[in-house]
Amino acid sequence: MTEITDALVLQNRHSGERLELQRVAASNGQTWLALRGSLPPHRPGPLLHIHHGEHEEGEVLAGTFAAEVDGRRIEVATGGKASFPAGSAHRWWNGGEDLLVVHGFAKPAVDLDRYLHAVFDVLNSGAENRPPLFYMAHVVWRHRRTQTVLLMPRPIQAIVFPLIVLVGTILGRYRGTDWPGSPARCTGAPEPKSSSHRRV
Repeated sequence: MTEITDALVLQNRHSGERLELQRVAASNGQTWLALRGSLPPHRPGPLLHIHHGEHEEGEVLAGTFAAEVDGRRIEVATGGKASFPAGSAHRWWNGGEDLLVVHGFAKPAVDLDRYLHAVFDVLNSGAENRPPLFYMAHVVWRHRRTQTVLLMPRPIQAIVFPLIVLVGTILGRYRGTDWPGSPARCTGAPEPKSSSHRRV
């Protein structure tokens, strides 16, 4: 898989998912987030989630892309395209026997790169399917206006997650900057360079 130049590279040590993220300048004046990812056969991708301000679209370069979008299941073969409108509840996974490789964009870039950077950091710091609760709650709560993971109904999340973050703060889990998912160490993808940025 050819890498995106100057990308933030994220790897989930449990699932084998790999993401390359780069902020790019679009011809309409917006900044988009270029994404290139891979996932081993029959492995799950992210949980059901919503991006409130970013529209995602991509092309399948290899393998079978399976997804659920607002309760509707889709399957996209190599060469096909898929899109997830902003505000849609969606999840995706590798639906085939081969390595899944996809390339696409989230537009405009809001904070998906910083959010994913933090999520991967937290996931990699814990056991498989058991991310550290205090740190994941901090990531979910601080990005709540732009990204939502549908772990539980949103009104319940609005009660549970701030309580977990409060307890974590009291216990000193967020002291300093060297803790999983810390904003200071999860800064997202590189910004477009003024002299040599990629334009799409």
